[in-house]
Amino acid sequence: MRIVAFTRRLNCFSRIKTLPYPYGYTQCRALSDSKTIVSNEAVVPVLIVGAGPVGLVLSILLTKLGIKCSVLEKNKAFSTHLQAHFINNRSMEVFRKLDGLAEEIERSQPPVDLWRKFIYCTSLTGPVLGSVDHMQPQDFEKVVSPVSVAHFSQYKLNKLLLKQLEKLNFKICTSEGMEGLHSHFLQGREILMGHECVSVSATDQCINVIASFLKEGKCTERNIQCNILIGTDGAGSTVRKLVGIDLVGEKDLQKLVSVHFLSKDLGDYLLNERPGMLFFIFNTEAIGVLVAHDLKEGEFILQVPFYPPQQNLEDFSPEICEKLIFKLVGWELSDIDVIDIKPWVMHAEVAEKFLCCDNQIILAGDACHRFPPAGGFGMNTGIQDAHNLAWKIASVLQDIAPASILNTYETERKPIAEFNTALSVQNFRAAMEVPSALGLDPTIANSVHQLINRVAGSVLPSVLQKALLEGIFKVGRAQLSESLLNESNPLGSSRLAKLRHIFEEGKSLQLQFPAEDLGFRYLKGALVPDSNCEVGAPEAPMGHRRDFVPSANPGSRLPHMNVRVLSTVRNREIISTLDLVSGDKVEFLLIIAPVEESYHLARAALKVAEDFKVPTKVCVLWPAGTTNEVEFRSAAELSPWKNYIDVVEVKRSSDSLSWWRICKMTDMGAILVRPDDHIAWRSKSGVSGNPKLEMEMAFSAVLGIKPVNVEGTTQP
Repeated sequence: MRIVAFTRRLNCFSRIKTLPYPYGYTQCRALSDSKTIVSNEAVVPVLIVGAGPVGLVLSILLTKLGIKCSVLEKNKAFSTHLQAHFINNRSMEVFRKLDGLAEEIERSQPPVDLWRKFIYCTSLTGPVLGSVDHMQPQDFEKVVSPVSVAHFSQYKLNKLLLKQLEKLNFKICTSEGMEGLHSHFLQGREILMGHECVSVSATDQCINVIASFLKEGKCTERNIQCNILIGTDGAGSTVRKLVGIDLVGEKDLQKLVSVHFLSKDLGDYLLNERPGMLFFIFNTEAIGVLVAHDLKEGEFILQVPFYPPQQNLEDFSPEICEKLIFKLVGWELSDIDVIDIKPWVMHAEVAEKFLCCDNQIILAGDACHRFPPAGGFGMNTGIQDAHNLAWKIASVLQDIAPASILNTYETERKPIAEFNTALSVQNFRAAMEVPSALGLDPTIANSVHQLINRVAGSVLPSVLQKALLEGIFKVGRAQLSESLLNESNPLGSSRLAKLRHIFEEGKSLQLQFPAEDLGFRYLKGALVPDSNCEVGAPEAPMGHRRDFVPSANPGSRLPHMNVRVLSTVRNREIISTLDLVSGDKVEFLLIIAPVEESYHLARAALKVAEDFKVPTKVCVLWPAGTTNEVEFRSAAELSPWKNYIDVVEVKRSSDSLSWWRICKMTDMGAILVRPDDHIAWRSKSGVSGNPKLEMEMAFSAVLGIKPVNVEGTTQP
């Protein structure tokens, strides 16, 4: 047994001994040559550590796929501190699969016109230096996606996710209300609040987790056994530290203090005068970024630079923060209410690996990558981690695929995390272009701070160090005086011109990255790459945003197109091609055109899937204008199989591209789609060889299943 003990024990001095493993294991799918998944009531199939958005989304996805899971959360209550707030297109597409969650977010979020802009100003009541509108007409047309981006605070998202879990019969359990739970026995569908994972040990049969919690004021421990442990416990992940996985990248890009406050007066003013999402404020007295989470409710976060050790958290008391906010706003708010003040450090790092202990321990979300918040990649990348991972775990636990498929989670998601890290760092650097143009180079400020720490830190008393730092910053902020920063002053005019150029060229902080949010592609993993298509890792874009161009390349997300279901029951229903992929079971989708060769391929695919015991459905996609009568052809061509659906293209206009033109394929082609909407295999213009052998190769490569011989057993 390999044991990794957590050194920080919450001051617990007594420990419950590790319980003996229960008798009566039933051996199931092998995790590796030496590991087996066991089926036993005392072993929860999946234990998730961390009840943030990633952990909650993963628990919903797994439950919908029929996998029992439980969640540990070290906090006793869910945080209401404002954190992530931008949900990109791909995450909203995932939410469409969660029983109307995307629609509820769209109804609940502020109107788009209240948050589409970033505004740069000298104060919220002072001159506007520039503004950037991050929404374009195509963002509302829903041509490339059935849903748009959203502005919705993370704590509000958590509440909606918990409502979803309650509908799935999850119970939120506090340490005081768990008398009925045995120390090692979980039913699944529990969220255990106030439980901190303090030790992890891997055996040949399962993972043993010790969780610490307070009960009646006394530190107590609970022993939990699981087949798979998933750490979704944030940037400071306990699970990651326990198993000894390091992060690689840039540390300490910037230190900030986050001030959560309410002011209905300020919200009303901005609603009427200058609505926006982010306000970058620069004046001679203060500098900060104001994030408007909800103007109607008057809910804000102020982000200000933080320079320890010369500054400490006591320098940001509620009273001092109020005065700072007044300087940035331009008047004293009568109804200000400072809710919370938190320091934080910006990093850009990715974990060395995402799995360990023979795939029994897995990291997802901020636990395996942490980015600057520029562009909102953190939570969104984590949600897509969960979407990639859920069907693979379900495939293993439901005996559809061997545990080796879990290796493809890291193969696919780590390059995306590394790319998004580079992109968010680049976007953060772009944000620094604005103060630099105004004569406030942040790199100089950081260099001055490091110099004070290195040179003056060992000589001057802390009070003098603090005074020196503030004096230098005050001189810097003098560059923002009205006498200097105006068109009449040659230097000020030059700086303002440079600022306009930055905005016009799209070189400031960007909100949307359509080509990257929807167009990320897996190059290796649970897929069959095109034999004639060699693609290197993408580079982070520069300047203006790039629009998304749909692609049917293997590893890409399935293109969106509206289609109408052809059936006697559902013939009026218009859905997205993304809706053809089930969110309630592990099921592959083969999309074909209604041509003889493709029907032949579909029959071969269904036979292979039946032999491999891989749930698969066929979609016959008919050209626009097709009537209902043609559905009888599919019934005849695909008999005796019933797991197919006929749909017809719904074009936006007569000159809109057909489905196969969107995919850059002919109607002799075929597309095999994974349960997470990504393309596993495709044939651009038909299969030249034996279709059964081709589909055996495809399923074998994607799932890691050995081909089946004529007697119906897997070949050695």
